[in-house]
Amino acid sequence: MNIEALNLGEDKSLLLVDDDEAFLRRLAKAMEKRGFEVEMADSVAAGKAVSTARPPAYAVVDLRLEDGNGLDVVETLRARRPDARIVVLTGYGAIATAVAAVKIGATDYLSKPADATDVTNALLALTDELPPPPENPMSADRVRWEHIQRVYELCDRNVSETARRLSMHRRTLQRILAKRSPR
Repeated sequence: MNIEALNLGEDKSLLLVDDDEAFLRRLAKAMEKRGFEVEMADSVAAGKAVSTARPPAYAVVDLRLEDGNGLDVVETLRARRPDARIVVLTGYGAIATAVAAVKIGATDYLSKPADATDVTNALLALTDELPPPPENPMSADRVRWEHIQRVYELCDRNVSETARRLSMHRRTLQRILAKRSPR
């Protein structure tokens, strides 16, 4: 992608909302290089505050944040600025959440790990244009591993509860958790 050729329009403001500080800083730096004027928030409360005070033209919002659901930020921003282009990011992709995100006003929905190019393409895509398929989609093993990790975190890292929710034997789960993530 030719960074100089991006047509961001008059308002280049971009709000990034994510509670992963390292990811937030990397994405902010990459988006600034592409010409966006970036403002960062690390919580639902901070994202809603920025959306209310200075509604941006573009936003990238993580679905699951420590203090709540990123869709609350999307609703606040959509109410303040109906023309904003909003992309919802998540490490835990589900069709139901993608549909909910789009219904309340998200322009697109991307699964992590998404890089700055994926995010830029989603933000600037024409509404009737279908996005190209990902160049390096996650393997089935990686998707399974991500799902297990997400449920494990939602169960406060309780192996027995996670195994019960996944209908999996506890020892099998322990072996999976002990291994490195698949590529």
